[in-house]
Parts: sequence; structure tokens; C-alpha cells
Amino acid sequence: MIIYQNSALGFRTAVDDNKIVYDIDVQFMSKYGRKVAESEKRAWNYSLKFMETVLRRSKIPDDCGVLIEYMIPNTSKRIDFIVSGHDKHDNANFVIIELKQWDKVGTTNKEDIVTTYVGGKVREVAHPSYQAYSYKKHISDMNEAVNAKNIHPYSCAYLHNYTRRNPEPLTAVQYQEIIRDTPVFLSEDAGKLVDFIKKYVGKGNGLDILYQIENGKIKPSKKFVEYVSDMFDGNEVYTLLDEQKVAYENIITTATKATEKSTIIVNGGPGTGKSIVAMNAFVELLKQGKNLKFVAPNASFRAAMVEMLSNNKKHSKKRLGVLFSGSGSFYNALEDEFDVFVVDEAHRLKQKGAYMYKGESQVEDIVKASKVNVFFIDDNQRIRPEDVGTVGTIKEAAVKFGSEVMEIKLEAQFRCAGAEGFLNWLDHNLGIEDTANFDGWDGDAFDFMIMDTPQKVLEKVKERNEVGFKARMLAGFAWPWTSEAEGNTNAEVKDVELTEHGFSMPWNSRSNQYTWAFDAEKVNQIGCVHTSQGLEFDYVGVIVGNDLRYNPETMQIYASYGDYYDKTGKKGLKQKPEELTYLIKNIYKVLMTRGMKGCYIFCRDENLQAYLRSRLQHNKAE
Repeated sequence: MIIYQNSALGFRTAVDDNKIVYDIDVQFMSKYGRKVAESEKRAWNYSLKFMETVLRRSKIPDDCGVLIEYMIPNTSKRIDFIVSGHDKHDNANFVIIELKQWDKVGTTNKEDIVTTYVGGKVREVAHPSYQAYSYKKHISDMNEAVNAKNIHPYSCAYLHNYTRRNPEPLTAVQYQEIIRDTPVFLSEDAGKLVDFIKKYVGKGNGLDILYQIENGKIKPSKKFVEYVSDMFDGNEVYTLLDEQKVAYENIITTATKATEKSTIIVNGGPGTGKSIVAMNAFVELLKQGKNLKFVAPNASFRAAMVEMLSNNKKHSKKRLGVLFSGSGSFYNALEDEFDVFVVDEAHRLKQKGAYMYKGESQVEDIVKASKVNVFFIDDNQRIRPEDVGTVGTIKEAAVKFGSEVMEIKLEAQFRCAGAEGFLNWLDHNLGIEDTANFDGWDGDAFDFMIMDTPQKVLEKVKERNEVGFKARMLAGFAWPWTSEAEGNTNAEVKDVELTEHGFSMPWNSRSNQYTWAFDAEKVNQIGCVHTSQGLEFDYVGVIVGNDLRYNPETMQIYASYGDYYDKTGKKGLKQKPEELTYLIKNIYKVLMTRGMKGCYIFCRDENLQAYLRSRLQHNKAE
């Protein structure tokens, strides 16, 4: 979406007449339906005067094009400034310029990340050159016209308030690669920025280029599809087995040949391979040139999927991010705006009132906005009252929008070393579902132990990591999570504390919690359901807190409201103990089924510890 569009002459005139902020504000109100904050208006007024000076000094033709606050389609990102035109070889080009009013910057040892004062404190943010670069790659990857019409994008950053230091943090050695692609211009570099712009658009005739950008169909370019396919092909993580293949073929056939709006519901418990089917279907439909998104409500799960697919290639994770989305951004999408949505962990879809969500129902948003929508779901993995992604709500939404429903069931277990008996035992003894495995299971395919102390759980996890397995510690949300303001930015505070056992560990880092599952440096942090749901490890150690207890007199497992610290997770449930118990049982089932080869647990409640032990015919304990 274009907020402001004009010729270079029109833009310069608007700035000279002191009308530029008014003109942008009017367009913003017209297209967004809301007012702009006064602070943003001041930023426009200040920065655009600098850009007017740069364009005037460059002496580029009056018919160059100018875009301001260009909203990248299907994202919430806005590009500060674009100027378009032709170069001396008659190539059609446009230049993306990221504008910053920063005056201080610090370095980090993280790829393309710097620190600066924003939002009331010093924070880690993307290097300005990387920001501009990522916008360029997004447009070139996803705007069909840029490729079909042979339009060339370029990018740079302009920090007009920033005076060069010695040494200069923004041009430190760790940022040199991104700067070579996307230069950064400081306050004394205005002349260099003039030359940069003139080089690419100095022959003018840029208005049609803006038209092509605005009206280009949003779909992955052929080059981008090849790029993703190369990373995916041959990756054994995504090999389909048995009924997974059947589910995959049904999805592909429906999504390829559907003439009517279609909804596919793929229902399966932990370990049935929902995510493997989802990723295979997603990549195949991408190869077919579909305009699609991989939607996952859980940010940690999205980060892990991108990590696995990218295989650590330079910039791949952030470039691939354009294809992955959270579930809350489609409330204002047009009907059938996308060809396909592949929605994993659909049981975590939210309703009105959820944090930062502005719509009424994420299930309805997704069905409305896509011609074909595929939901991968397990009704028994709902963990909060706001989680409304159920088979029932999906069917209701499909009826509302006239979408034909297909249901697919995945039953075979591929996680937990094929130990379906363990999962059945867990369901039965947590009181989730009655099964035949009430007292254990045959065989030693899955390593499950109830440990005497939390220290022994941690020892087991460390042992597994030391011999090359991927193992993590997990816990229920039965301890508070100290805030950043209280000095807990990077797991400094050991919140998970069992004083009676002399045991304590920190929760996963707040500053970068979504990488906890695959960052080797975070193995000494303990994760929760929000950083592990949907993910797989070789082994997990699980601390069951006092939020889940056992009453030997009633022979019932129950939830303790006062010992459960997820404020959102227990909102409105103080007088609904059965619903709270149901959700907390689901949480612990999720945690205990993250390990493919083994799970070691300790229960803080002695009665629950004794009860679970008694339910194992062949007790395994240490």
C-alpha cells in the first residue's frame, strides 16, 4: 500500500511549501482510518527536509518517482523513502532509503544487530543497512512485477543526525558485509548519498516504475522459489512416512485443483508428524508459485522452523521470514487475498482480547483471507482460555465463508521412538483420555524415568547433551518470571527454585527467548510450554511444579490456581477449577512429549510423584 506518491518535483514543492506532512497525514487517515501520532509527524517533517535537500542537490529529473511510507504488502513494515527512475544504461531502478534520527549507536557480536536508544531504553535492533536490505529482498522475492518487468532494487540507510565516531560502531568489521551491499550514509555523507541516488535514477522517468511496484502481483519469484527449494530438497528432517504421505497428497491435490474455497483439517496428536506434513506441503505449493504463508501462532515454533529450513546459510533465516507469519495480522486482509494458508499448531489460534490482536477471531480471519486453508491441529494441546483453535470452530468458520471442509486424521506415532504406549500411558494417568496403557507399556524403545530429585533430572539432560544428543530442561509455569526491569534480561535470575531440594535454574532468556530451543548457549536455561510447543528434542527433563497436584483421598489430579504463574493462562479461571486443570494437564502432556528418545521427570508434589510411580508396572526411577 502506498501512503504518499509523487514526482520528485511534486515532493520538493510540497516540502518547500511546508505541506508534505499535511499531505502524508491526509493520505494516512484515508487509507488507515486513523490519525498519526504527533511524534511521527515531527519525524516526517524533520527527516523529509533532509531528503528534499539530497534530491535537490542530486539534480535528478523532475519525473523521478517518490514513495513515502510504502507499506510492504502482507506485512506490517513500512519503507521510509523510495525514489525511482532510470540510470544511464536505461535500466529501470528504484532506491530504498531507510531514514534514522539516531545520534548514538553501540555494537554487538550478533549478526547485523546494533544497540541504540529507542522506546525509552537502549535496545538491540537491526543495523539500519540490514533493515533497508531486508526490505529490498522482500520486494524482489515477493513482487512479481519487479522480476517480470526487470526492475532493479537498490538500498541504503541515511542517518542525517549521526556524526561519525572514531572508531565508528556502524561500520565495525562485523557489519562490513551488509554495508557492502547496502551502504550507510552519516550526516557528513550527504554528498555520497547524492551520488548514490543519481547513479541509479539520474535519467528520470520513474513514475511508471512506481505503478509497477504498487500493482505487481504478490507471489514468490522464480529465483526465490529455487532458493527455498534448494535448502529443502534432500533434508531428511522432512521425509514423509506412511500416512503422512497420504495426508500430504490430499493437501496438494486439493490446493492445486480446488475450484471452490476449501478448508482442510489435519488432526493428530503429539508425534504424528503434523509439522513434517505441513512443511512439505508448504514448500511444494511454493514451487507451484502460490501466494501463500506458513502461519504459526507460537513465535518460538516459527523461529525453529526457519532455523531448520535455513540450515545456517547467511541471511537465510531473515530472508525466509517473509514466508512465515504469526496468526494475528490477517484481521484486515481482503477475502481470498492469499492462495493458501498452511497453519501449524492451529490449536493456539486466538479470539478477541488476546494480546496485541485487533480482530474478532483468528480462525475466521484465516478462512476468509485464503482460497485454501490447511489447519494442523490437536484439540488436546490447548493451553490457555484464549486458545480457540478447535475442529469445531474451524468448521463453523468454514460454513460462514462457504468453504468446503476435508478432514484428515494422523494417528501413527513417529515421535517418542515409536513408543505409542508411553503417550497412551500419559493420557490415561493424567486423566486426559482413558486408554489400555494404564499401568505402563512394553519394551524399552522410549527412555522414561521418574527421578528422585530435580538435580538428577538435570544430570540426565546434561549427560545426553555431552554425548551429542539435543536435550533441554522444561518446567510448568509454576514459578514467576522476573522482568527485564528487575535485572533479568538474559536469564540472570534463577526463578525456577525448589528450596527444599536446594535446586534453582533460570527461565529462558527474555532478550531472545525464541532461539532458546536451538541455541547451544542456552542449554543451562529452563524452557516452558511457550518456548517448546511444536518442537522436538532427543531428550527432555521436565520439572512438574505445584501447579499440578494429586489428592490421594479423591484419587484425582487437580490444578492449584495460586501456584500457576501464567497470568493470561489462568485469566477468568479462578472459579473454574475443572477448566484450569484441563489446560494445565495439557501443558504437561506437551512438555513430556517433546522428547523423541526419552523423558525424565520430577514432581514437586510428593503425592503426584508417588501416584505416577505407582502407575508404572515396571518402575523406572533413580
